[in-house]
Amino acid sequence: MDPILNPYAPGAGMPPPELAGRDDLLKRVRITLERARLGRPAKSVLAVGLRGVGKTVILLKSSDYAESKGMLVTRVEAPESRSLPALLAPGLRLAMIELARKSRARELARRALRGLAGFAGALKVKYRDIEVGLDFDPEPGLADNGDLELDLQALLQAVGEACASADTGLAMFVDELQYVTEDELAALIVALHRTAQRGLPVTLVGAGLPQLRGRMGRAKSYAERLFDFPEVGPLSWEAASTAIVKPARDLGVDFQREAVEMVLREAEGYPYFLQEWGKHVWDAAEGSPITASDVRSASASTLATLDEGFFMVRFDRLTQAERKYLRAMAELGPGPHRSGQIAAELGRTVTSLAPMRAKLISKGMIWSPGHGDTAFTVPRFDGFMRRILPGADWRL
Repeated sequence: MDPILNPYAPGAGMPPPELAGRDDLLKRVRITLERARLGRPAKSVLAVGLRGVGKTVILLKSSDYAESKGMLVTRVEAPESRSLPALLAPGLRLAMIELARKSRARELARRALRGLAGFAGALKVKYRDIEVGLDFDPEPGLADNGDLELDLQALLQAVGEACASADTGLAMFVDELQYVTEDELAALIVALHRTAQRGLPVTLVGAGLPQLRGRMGRAKSYAERLFDFPEVGPLSWEAASTAIVKPARDLGVDFQREAVEMVLREAEGYPYFLQEWGKHVWDAAEGSPITASDVRSASASTLATLDEGFFMVRFDRLTQAERKYLRAMAELGPGPHRSGQIAAELGRTVTSLAPMRAKLISKGMIWSPGHGDTAFTVPRFDGFMRRILPGADWRL
Protein backbone atom coordinates (compact mmCIF):
# COMPACT_ATOMS: atom_id res chain seq x y z
CA MET A 1 0.00 0.00 0.00
CA ASP A 2 1.19 3.51 -0.77
CA PRO A 3 2.41 5.06 2.52
CA ILE A 4 1.88 8.54 1.08
CA LEU A 5 -1.86 7.86 0.94
CA ASN A 6 -1.98 6.32 4.41
CA PRO A 7 -5.10 7.91 5.97
CA TYR A 8 -4.39 7.24 9.63
CA ALA A 9 -3.04 9.97 11.89
CA PRO A 10 -1.31 8.81 15.08
CA GLY A 11 0.13 11.66 17.10
CA ALA A 12 -0.54 13.72 20.19
CA GLY A 13 -3.74 15.67 19.62
CA MET A 14 -3.82 14.88 15.91
CA PRO A 15 -7.41 14.83 14.56
CA PRO A 16 -8.19 11.35 13.23
CA PRO A 17 -9.61 11.00 9.72
CA GLU A 18 -12.85 9.71 11.25
CA LEU A 19 -13.80 11.07 14.67
CA ALA A 20 -16.10 8.20 15.60
CA GLY A 21 -18.08 7.75 18.78
CA ARG A 22 -17.78 11.30 20.13
CA ASP A 23 -20.86 12.99 18.63
CA ASP A 24 -22.80 13.13 21.91
CA LEU A 25 -19.93 14.74 23.78
CA LEU A 26 -19.23 17.27 21.03
CA LYS A 27 -22.92 18.19 20.97
CA ARG A 28 -22.87 18.64 24.73
CA VAL A 29 -19.93 21.04 24.50
CA ARG A 30 -21.54 22.98 21.64
CA ILE A 31 -24.70 23.53 23.66
CA THR A 32 -22.59 24.88 26.52
CA LEU A 33 -20.75 27.21 24.15
CA GLU A 34 -23.92 28.51 22.54
CA ARG A 35 -25.61 29.14 25.89
CA ALA A 36 -22.52 30.89 27.20
CA ARG A 37 -22.37 33.08 24.09
CA LEU A 38 -25.95 34.16 24.76
CA GLY A 39 -25.23 34.84 28.43
CA ARG A 40 -27.49 32.01 29.58
CA PRO A 41 -26.64 29.69 32.47
CA ALA A 42 -24.37 26.86 31.36
CA LYS A 43 -22.03 24.57 33.25
CA SER A 44 -18.47 24.63 32.01
CA VAL A 45 -17.32 21.25 30.67
CA LEU A 46 -14.24 19.39 31.91
CA ALA A 47 -13.66 16.14 30.03
CA VAL A 48 -11.74 13.52 32.00
CA GLY A 49 -10.12 10.30 30.85
CA LEU A 50 -6.93 8.30 30.44
CA ARG A 51 -4.17 9.09 27.98
CA GLY A 52 -4.94 8.26 24.37
CA VAL A 53 -8.73 8.62 24.46
CA GLY A 54 -8.83 11.78 22.33
CA LYS A 55 -9.51 14.54 24.89
CA THR A 56 -7.21 16.99 23.11
CA VAL A 57 -8.94 16.36 19.79
CA ILE A 58 -12.30 17.09 21.42
CA LEU A 59 -10.93 20.41 22.68
CA LEU A 60 -9.58 21.25 19.22
CA LYS A 61 -12.85 20.47 17.45
CA SER A 62 -14.84 22.39 20.05
CA SER A 63 -12.59 25.45 19.88
CA ASP A 64 -12.90 25.47 16.09
CA TYR A 65 -16.67 25.40 16.53
CA ALA A 66 -16.57 28.31 19.01
CA GLU A 67 -14.51 30.39 16.57
CA SER A 68 -16.91 29.58 13.73
CA LYS A 69 -19.70 31.07 15.85
CA GLY A 70 -17.78 34.29 16.37
CA MET A 71 -16.68 33.62 19.95
CA LEU A 72 -13.35 34.75 21.30
CA VAL A 73 -11.18 31.73 22.02
CA THR A 74 -8.07 31.10 24.11
CA ARG A 75 -6.21 27.78 23.90
CA VAL A 76 -3.56 26.65 26.38
CA GLU A 77 -2.00 23.46 27.67
CA ALA A 78 -1.09 23.41 31.35
CA PRO A 79 2.41 22.00 31.90
CA GLU A 80 3.59 21.08 35.37
CA SER A 81 5.92 24.05 35.64
CA ARG A 82 3.66 27.01 34.73
CA SER A 83 1.28 28.97 36.91
CA LEU A 84 -2.35 29.53 35.95
CA PRO A 85 -1.97 33.34 35.72
CA ALA A 86 0.95 32.87 33.32
CA LEU A 87 -1.15 30.52 31.19
CA LEU A 88 -4.26 32.69 31.00
CA ALA A 89 -2.83 36.19 30.65
CA PRO A 90 -1.45 36.07 27.05
CA GLY A 91 -4.65 34.60 25.61
CA LEU A 92 -6.87 37.07 27.45
CA ARG A 93 -4.72 39.93 26.17
CA LEU A 94 -5.06 38.83 22.54
CA ALA A 95 -8.81 38.31 22.94
CA MET A 96 -9.32 41.81 24.34
CA ILE A 97 -7.11 43.39 21.67
CA GLU A 98 -9.30 41.72 19.05
CA LEU A 99 -12.44 42.89 20.81
CA ALA A 100 -11.15 46.45 21.11
CA ARG A 101 -11.29 46.71 17.31
CA LYS A 102 -15.09 46.69 17.56
CA SER A 103 -16.39 50.17 18.23
CA ARG A 104 -19.21 49.21 20.60
CA ALA A 105 -16.86 47.14 22.79
CA ARG A 106 -13.79 49.34 22.55
CA GLU A 107 -13.95 51.10 25.91
CA LEU A 108 -14.84 48.01 27.92
CA ALA A 109 -12.17 45.95 26.14
CA ARG A 110 -9.60 48.61 26.93
CA ARG A 111 -10.75 48.58 30.53
CA ALA A 112 -10.21 44.82 30.60
CA LEU A 113 -6.71 45.38 29.22
CA ARG A 114 -6.04 47.89 31.99
CA GLY A 115 -7.28 45.27 34.42
CA LEU A 116 -4.90 42.75 32.88
CA ALA A 117 -2.02 45.19 33.38
CA GLY A 118 -2.90 45.51 37.06
CA PHE A 119 -3.40 41.75 37.36
CA ALA A 120 0.02 40.95 35.88
CA GLY A 121 1.82 43.65 37.80
CA ALA A 122 0.34 42.77 41.17
CA LEU A 123 0.88 39.01 40.82
CA LYS A 124 4.31 39.17 39.21
CA VAL A 125 5.98 39.03 42.61
CA LYS A 126 4.35 35.68 43.45
CA TYR A 127 4.11 34.20 39.96
CA ARG A 128 7.41 35.11 38.38
CA ASP A 129 6.60 33.26 35.15
CA ILE A 130 3.99 35.82 34.03
CA GLU A 131 5.15 37.19 30.68
CA VAL A 132 2.56 39.29 28.90
CA GLY A 133 2.64 42.44 26.81
CA LEU A 134 0.99 45.40 28.53
CA ASP A 135 -0.92 47.72 26.20
CA PHE A 136 -2.33 50.12 28.80
CA ASP A 137 -1.42 51.41 32.22
CA PRO A 138 -3.22 49.70 35.11
CA GLU A 139 -6.49 51.10 36.41
CA PRO A 140 -6.06 51.57 40.16
CA GLY A 141 -8.27 49.18 42.10
CA LEU A 142 -9.03 46.89 39.16
CA ALA A 143 -7.64 43.34 39.59
CA ASP A 144 -4.51 44.65 41.30
CA ASN A 145 -4.79 43.43 44.91
CA GLY A 146 -2.08 40.80 44.52
CA ASP A 147 -4.56 38.11 45.64
CA LEU A 148 -5.18 35.62 42.82
CA GLU A 149 -8.70 34.70 43.92
CA LEU A 150 -9.84 38.32 44.14
CA ASP A 151 -7.97 39.56 41.09
CA LEU A 152 -9.03 36.76 38.73
CA GLN A 153 -12.67 37.40 39.67
CA ALA A 154 -12.33 41.09 38.81
CA LEU A 155 -10.41 40.40 35.62
CA LEU A 156 -12.84 37.83 34.21
CA GLN A 157 -15.76 40.08 35.13
CA ALA A 158 -14.19 42.93 33.14
CA VAL A 159 -13.53 40.56 30.24
CA GLY A 160 -17.09 39.23 30.39
CA GLU A 161 -18.59 42.72 30.40
CA ALA A 162 -16.55 43.62 27.32
CA CYS A 163 -17.70 40.46 25.53
CA ALA A 164 -21.33 41.09 26.43
CA SER A 165 -21.16 44.60 25.00
CA ALA A 166 -20.16 43.08 21.65
CA ASP A 167 -22.78 40.29 21.78
CA THR A 168 -20.10 37.61 21.85
CA GLY A 169 -18.52 35.33 24.42
CA LEU A 170 -15.16 34.08 25.62
CA ALA A 171 -14.38 30.36 25.62
CA MET A 172 -11.20 29.31 27.40
CA PHE A 173 -9.87 25.90 26.38
CA VAL A 174 -7.35 24.41 28.81
CA ASP A 175 -5.76 20.99 28.31
CA GLU A 176 -3.91 18.95 30.98
CA LEU A 177 -5.82 20.85 33.66
CA GLN A 178 -4.85 18.30 36.32
CA TYR A 179 -1.41 19.93 36.53
CA VAL A 180 -2.83 23.23 37.85
CA THR A 181 -2.37 23.55 41.61
CA GLU A 182 -5.45 23.28 43.80
CA ASP A 183 -5.22 26.84 45.11
CA GLU A 184 -5.09 28.12 41.53
CA LEU A 185 -8.00 25.86 40.57
CA ALA A 186 -9.92 27.34 43.49
CA ALA A 187 -9.32 30.86 42.17
CA LEU A 188 -10.49 29.82 38.71
CA ILE A 189 -13.63 28.19 40.10
CA VAL A 190 -14.52 31.29 42.11
CA ALA A 191 -13.94 33.57 39.11
CA LEU A 192 -16.15 31.44 36.84
CA HIS A 193 -18.80 31.31 39.56
CA ARG A 194 -18.83 35.10 39.66
CA THR A 195 -19.21 35.51 35.91
CA ALA A 196 -21.97 32.89 35.91
CA GLN A 197 -23.85 34.70 38.69
CA ARG A 198 -23.75 37.89 36.63
CA GLY A 199 -24.84 36.19 33.41
CA LEU A 200 -21.60 37.10 31.65
CA PRO A 201 -20.61 35.15 28.52
CA VAL A 202 -17.46 33.43 29.83
CA THR A 203 -16.98 29.68 29.92
CA LEU A 204 -14.27 27.07 30.35
CA VAL A 205 -13.85 23.88 28.37
CA GLY A 206 -11.06 21.79 29.81
CA ALA A 207 -9.62 18.31 29.78
CA GLY A 208 -7.51 16.30 32.16
CA LEU A 209 -6.71 12.94 33.67
CA PRO A 210 -9.33 11.25 35.89
CA GLN A 211 -7.90 12.78 39.07
CA LEU A 212 -9.04 16.23 37.86
CA ARG A 213 -12.56 15.65 39.18
CA GLY A 214 -11.28 15.06 42.71
CA ARG A 215 -8.85 17.97 42.54
CA MET A 216 -11.64 20.35 41.55
CA GLY A 217 -13.82 19.08 44.40
CA ARG A 218 -11.03 19.55 46.93
CA ALA A 219 -10.31 23.04 45.59
CA LYS A 220 -13.95 24.12 46.06
CA SER A 221 -16.67 21.84 47.33
CA TYR A 222 -19.29 23.39 45.05
CA ALA A 223 -17.28 22.69 41.88
CA GLU A 224 -19.54 19.75 40.98
CA ARG A 225 -22.45 22.20 40.67
CA LEU A 226 -20.51 24.51 38.33
CA PHE A 227 -18.97 21.92 36.00
CA ASP A 228 -19.95 18.88 34.01
CA PHE A 229 -17.33 16.12 34.09
CA PRO A 230 -18.03 13.83 31.12
CA GLU A 231 -15.82 10.77 31.15
CA VAL A 232 -14.04 10.02 27.88
CA GLY A 233 -13.28 6.33 27.61
CA PRO A 234 -12.45 3.71 24.97
CA LEU A 235 -14.67 3.62 21.91
CA SER A 236 -17.43 1.08 21.56
CA TRP A 237 -16.77 -1.87 19.27
CA GLU A 238 -18.95 -0.28 16.57
CA ALA A 239 -17.31 3.15 16.80
CA ALA A 240 -13.80 1.66 16.87
CA SER A 241 -14.63 -0.40 13.78
CA THR A 242 -15.81 2.75 11.99
CA ALA A 243 -12.62 4.58 12.97
CA ILE A 244 -10.55 1.84 11.31
CA VAL A 245 -12.67 0.82 8.33
CA LYS A 246 -14.09 4.10 7.01
CA PRO A 247 -10.81 6.00 6.32
CA ALA A 248 -9.55 3.06 4.24
CA ARG A 249 -12.88 2.55 2.49
CA ASP A 250 -12.93 6.22 1.51
CA LEU A 251 -9.76 5.44 -0.45
CA GLY A 252 -11.21 2.27 -2.01
CA VAL A 253 -9.50 -0.14 0.40
CA ASP A 254 -11.38 -2.81 2.35
CA PHE A 255 -10.59 -4.76 5.52
CA GLN A 256 -11.42 -8.40 5.99
CA ARG A 257 -13.61 -8.90 9.05
CA GLU A 258 -10.99 -10.94 10.89
CA ALA A 259 -8.42 -8.20 10.31
CA VAL A 260 -10.73 -5.56 11.81
CA GLU A 261 -11.41 -7.75 14.84
CA MET A 262 -7.70 -8.29 15.40
CA VAL A 263 -6.98 -4.54 15.30
CA LEU A 264 -9.83 -3.81 17.68
CA ARG A 265 -8.62 -6.42 20.17
CA GLU A 266 -5.09 -5.01 20.08
CA ALA A 267 -6.16 -1.37 20.39
CA GLU A 268 -8.74 -2.09 23.10
CA GLY A 269 -10.90 0.76 21.80
CA TYR A 270 -8.38 3.53 22.53
CA PRO A 271 -8.41 6.09 19.67
CA TYR A 272 -4.67 6.73 19.73
CA PHE A 273 -3.88 3.02 19.51
CA LEU A 274 -6.41 2.58 16.71
CA GLN A 275 -4.61 5.22 14.66
CA GLU A 276 -1.20 3.67 15.36
CA TRP A 277 -2.38 0.18 14.45
CA GLY A 278 -4.18 1.49 11.37
CA LYS A 279 -1.06 3.25 10.12
CA HIS A 280 1.21 0.25 10.52
CA VAL A 281 -1.30 -2.24 9.13
CA TRP A 282 -1.79 -0.05 6.06
CA ASP A 283 1.97 0.15 5.47
CA ALA A 284 2.35 -3.63 5.90
CA ALA A 285 -0.47 -4.57 3.50
CA GLU A 286 0.22 -5.47 -0.11
CA GLY A 287 -3.20 -4.40 -1.30
CA SER A 288 -6.94 -4.56 -0.76
CA PRO A 289 -8.47 -6.24 1.13
CA ILE A 290 -6.31 -5.89 4.23
CA THR A 291 -6.03 -9.30 5.88
CA ALA A 292 -5.39 -10.80 9.31
CA SER A 293 -1.94 -11.74 8.04
CA ASP A 294 -1.25 -8.03 7.40
CA VAL A 295 -2.25 -7.23 10.97
CA ARG A 296 0.07 -9.90 12.34
CA SER A 297 2.90 -8.57 10.16
CA ALA A 298 2.36 -5.08 11.55
CA SER A 299 2.26 -6.10 15.22
CA ALA A 300 5.99 -5.85 15.96
CA SER A 301 6.44 -2.44 14.31
CA THR A 302 3.32 -1.06 16.00
CA LEU A 303 4.45 -2.09 19.49
CA ALA A 304 7.97 -0.82 18.80
CA THR A 305 6.61 2.58 17.79
CA LEU A 306 4.36 2.77 20.85
CA ASP A 307 7.26 1.76 23.09
CA GLU A 308 9.63 4.34 21.61
CA GLY A 309 7.16 7.21 21.59
CA PHE A 310 3.92 6.95 23.52
CA PHE A 311 5.30 4.93 26.43
CA MET A 312 9.00 5.82 26.60
CA VAL A 313 8.42 9.58 26.80
CA ARG A 314 6.64 8.94 30.11
CA PHE A 315 9.06 6.29 31.35
CA ASP A 316 12.01 8.66 30.89
CA ARG A 317 10.51 11.13 33.40
CA LEU A 318 10.62 8.56 36.21
CA THR A 319 13.21 8.06 38.92
CA GLN A 320 14.60 4.57 39.47
CA ALA A 321 12.40 4.11 42.55
CA GLU A 322 9.30 5.25 40.65
CA ARG A 323 10.06 2.77 37.89
CA LYS A 324 10.20 -0.03 40.43
CA TYR A 325 6.84 1.05 41.84
CA LEU A 326 5.21 0.99 38.40
CA ARG A 327 6.94 -2.29 37.56
CA ALA A 328 5.43 -3.80 40.71
CA MET A 329 2.03 -2.61 39.53
CA ALA A 330 2.66 -4.18 36.14
CA GLU A 331 3.58 -7.47 37.79
CA LEU A 332 0.06 -7.52 39.21
CA GLY A 333 -1.58 -6.85 35.81
CA PRO A 334 -3.46 -3.95 34.18
CA GLY A 335 -5.12 -2.89 37.43
CA PRO A 336 -6.47 -1.17 39.35
CA HIS A 337 -4.60 -2.57 42.34
CA ARG A 338 -4.88 -2.09 46.06
CA SER A 339 -2.05 -0.09 47.62
CA GLY A 340 -1.40 -3.01 49.95
CA GLN A 341 -0.88 -5.37 47.02
CA ILE A 342 1.72 -3.05 45.48
CA ALA A 343 3.48 -2.60 48.80
CA ALA A 344 3.61 -6.36 49.31
CA GLU A 345 5.07 -6.81 45.83
CA LEU A 346 7.86 -4.40 46.78
CA GLY A 347 8.34 -5.74 50.30
CA ARG A 348 7.46 -2.34 51.78
CA THR A 349 4.69 -0.84 53.88
CA VAL A 350 1.86 1.21 52.43
CA THR A 351 2.83 4.16 54.62
CA SER A 352 6.43 4.19 53.44
CA LEU A 353 5.31 4.23 49.80
CA ALA A 354 2.66 6.94 50.21
CA PRO A 355 4.95 9.88 49.25
CA MET A 356 6.08 8.08 46.08
CA ARG A 357 2.49 7.25 45.16
CA ALA A 358 1.55 10.90 45.62
CA LYS A 359 4.45 11.99 43.42
CA LEU A 360 3.43 9.57 40.66
CA ILE A 361 -0.11 10.91 40.81
CA SER A 362 1.19 14.49 40.51
CA LYS A 363 3.27 13.42 37.49
CA GLY A 364 0.12 12.05 35.86
CA MET A 365 1.37 8.47 35.76
CA ILE A 366 -1.23 6.90 38.06
CA TRP A 367 -4.55 7.82 39.64
CA SER A 368 -6.85 6.55 42.34
CA PRO A 369 -10.22 5.32 41.05
CA GLY A 370 -11.25 4.57 44.65
CA HIS A 371 -9.89 4.82 48.17
CA GLY A 372 -6.77 2.69 48.39
CA ASP A 373 -6.87 1.77 44.69
CA THR A 374 -4.19 2.66 42.16
CA ALA A 375 -4.37 2.47 38.37
CA PHE A 376 -2.26 3.52 35.40
CA THR A 377 -3.30 6.66 33.53
CA VAL A 378 -1.73 5.25 30.37
CA PRO A 379 -3.53 2.27 28.80
CA ARG A 380 -1.39 -0.87 28.30
CA PHE A 381 1.42 0.61 30.37
CA ASP A 382 1.64 -2.61 32.36
CA GLY A 383 2.69 -4.48 29.21
CA PHE A 384 5.28 -1.84 28.37
CA MET A 385 6.77 -2.01 31.87
CA ARG A 386 7.13 -5.78 31.58
CA ARG A 387 8.83 -5.36 28.19
CA ILE A 388 11.21 -2.61 29.26
CA LEU A 389 12.06 -4.26 32.62
CA PRO A 390 11.73 -7.99 31.96
CA GLY A 391 12.45 -10.84 34.35
CA ALA A 392 13.11 -10.24 38.04
CA ASP A 393 16.15 -7.95 37.85
CA TRP A 394 13.93 -4.91 38.48
CA ARG A 395 13.56 -6.05 42.10
CA LEU A 396 17.28 -5.63 42.82
